[in-house]
Amino acid sequence: MHFTSEQRLDDGVLEREFTLGEIPGILWTPASASASAPAPLILLGHPPLGLRKMYPRLVDRARHSAAEGFATATIELPGSGDRPRLPAVEQARVDMRRAMEVGEPVSDEIIDALIFPLVDKSVPEWQAALDALLSLPEIGGPVGYSGGVISIGIRLAAVEPRISAAVLFAGSFVPRAMFEEARQVTIPLHVLLQWDDEGNDRQAALDLFDAFGSKEKTLHANMGGHTGVPQFAGDAAAQFFTRHLK
Repeated sequence: MHFTSEQRLDDGVLEREFTLGEIPGILWTPASASASAPAPLILLGHPPLGLRKMYPRLVDRARHSAAEGFATATIELPGSGDRPRLPAVEQARVDMRRAMEVGEPVSDEIIDALIFPLVDKSVPEWQAALDALLSLPEIGGPVGYSGGVISIGIRLAAVEPRISAAVLFAGSFVPRAMFEEARQVTIPLHVLLQWDDEGNDRQAALDLFDAFGSKEKTLHANMGGHTGVPQFAGDAAAQFFTRHLK
C-alpha cells in the first residue's frame, strides 16, 4: 500500500488516498484513531461508477462513520474509473440497457455476464486491501462491510472470516447462483430495501433475504425509489455496526 495524498477534513477526519498495485483507494480515519487506540474498520462498497463520481456520497458516509469512531476505506472497482475496461461487462451493460429500453426483462445470461466478472475480480482485491489496511497501527478489528453491489457483499461475507457484520443494499441485479452463496453467509446482516426501487426486483430481494443463512438478519424496508433512502435508515445501519463492531 502506497499513500499518494493526505488531507485533514474540517471535522478532524484524516483522508488518505492510496494505491495497492494498480488499484486506487481512499482511507478515512477518525481524529481519535492511533496506535494505542486503533479504530474498527468498515469497508465502503459502491456501484461501479468510479470513485471520483461516487466521492461525495462516500466521504459523507465516511464522516458519519468517523463520528461513531470507525475508520472506513474503499477501493476502485475493476473496470471503473481509470482502470482498464472489462469488455464482457461493458457488453452486458449495453445488452441490459437495450432490454430495459424496450421493456423486456433482463435475462439471466445478461445478469451473469454483468455481475460475475465483477465479483470474481473484486473480492480478492478487497481481501488484499484488507490485508494492507489491518497492517496499519491505527486500524484494528473487527471489520464490517457496507453497501455497494450486493453480490460482492454476499461473496465477501461468505469467504472472508475477518468480516464480522455487513450492511447490504438490495438494489442491484443478483445472479441466481448467488442465492446458494447467500445460504453460506452466517454473520449478522442488516439489509436495506427501497420498496419502490424501479430498477430492483422486489420479490428477488425478499427471496435473497430469506436465503441468507445468518441467525441474526434484519430487513429494513422503506417506501421510495433507489436514491430515496431516508436518513433514519442510515442511522439504523450505523447503530447496527456499533452493536457488532464495538
